[in-house]
Amino acid sequence: MNPLHSVTWLVWAIAVMVSLQLGRNPYLIAVTLAIVWWIVETHRRPGAMARAFPVLVGLAVAFALLRIVLIGVTSPGDGGADTLVTLPSVTVPGLLGGFTLGGAVSSSVVLQTTVDSLVWIGIMAGFGAFNAVASHHELLGSAPRAFHEPGLVLTVALAFVPSTIDAAVAAREADRARTGGQGAGPGRTVRLALPVLETGLERAVSLAESMDSRGYGRDRASGVERWAAALSLTALLALAGSVIALVGEAGAAAGALAGAGTGALVGAVLLGGRSAPTRYRPRRLTRTDAAVMAAVLAAPVVLGACTALGVDGLVWNPSVLPRRPPVLPVLPALALTGLAVPALIRPAAAAEPGTGAAGYRLGSEVVGSHDPAAPAASGTSGGVAS
Repeated sequence: MNPLHSVTWLVWAIAVMVSLQLGRNPYLIAVTLAIVWWIVETHRRPGAMARAFPVLVGLAVAFALLRIVLIGVTSPGDGGADTLVTLPSVTVPGLLGGFTLGGAVSSSVVLQTTVDSLVWIGIMAGFGAFNAVASHHELLGSAPRAFHEPGLVLTVALAFVPSTIDAAVAAREADRARTGGQGAGPGRTVRLALPVLETGLERAVSLAESMDSRGYGRDRASGVERWAAALSLTALLALAGSVIALVGEAGAAAGALAGAGTGALVGAVLLGGRSAPTRYRPRRLTRTDAAVMAAVLAAPVVLGACTALGVDGLVWNPSVLPRRPPVLPVLPALALTGLAVPALIRPAAAAEPGTGAAGYRLGSEVVGSHDPAAPAASGTSGGVAS
């Protein structure tokens, strides 16, 4: 079991993504990416989710390079001193947009697109890291009861990618076993694709039969559920009306509708939770989880304060001429180290006497246990209910 709760990992992932949006400096982005990679290497769970992390990062890098090329080619400069290279230009027909391809490629456009693409790579890395270290089942068990069924559907959807990767790996190994270790050959794509498709269909049918045997979705709506649905509809209409009022610059009406919609939404969640299935022994947040969440949330808070105070170097804007190279701001860089706090809580290599099967280490000291038979440790006492 991972020493940190999945809710803690969700807070960490959100803090990473917000920090990337606030600190748009290549050095700060590089520091964040290094921290994310360290977290994955420390807390990665066995399975396809962890193996999918480098794949997601690789896809993000490929799309980032493609984005840089496309924007650089389709955003010609004025041919001044900022020109990086001049390419042959062609104007597409007006029916297709009438824009110009090629011409003078501006270095400011390329550099700004590169910074934005680095942020995109960091966000994808944070998403992949969360899937590699967190338990989706545990996160589902921590959701409010009103979100049980949507959470179940979301969990099944998230399981699609790792199950497909597992099927592809199994098909490739079976193909190599049949061909004596030679993966190449005629019909190799068909030999790999058909087993993956067949395995996916079998799992889908098995899941449908399992949910049908448990009566999933067969119960008629109770009175409480009807009231919850009515409040949900009221909240949706009120919030939509609030947006329309904002467009019409009616601030008082927008505030009133937003308050009414929020209240109706809270009421719908509370009523929906009364009729939802109960959770079986959900894992609770501990003091260690609370401390880690406070540490990781400090990073975006400090970066937000630096943005409000106008700290130099937090954001690098290459379009401002004369262009200065990016510098590493000290205070934001120190704030980002809070994102690395989860890496200091390492899973124990082996269970020690009195720690249970899932004890964990803070440095060299075992500070937690999830063994019901073991006495409660100071690191897990006084947990906060999830």
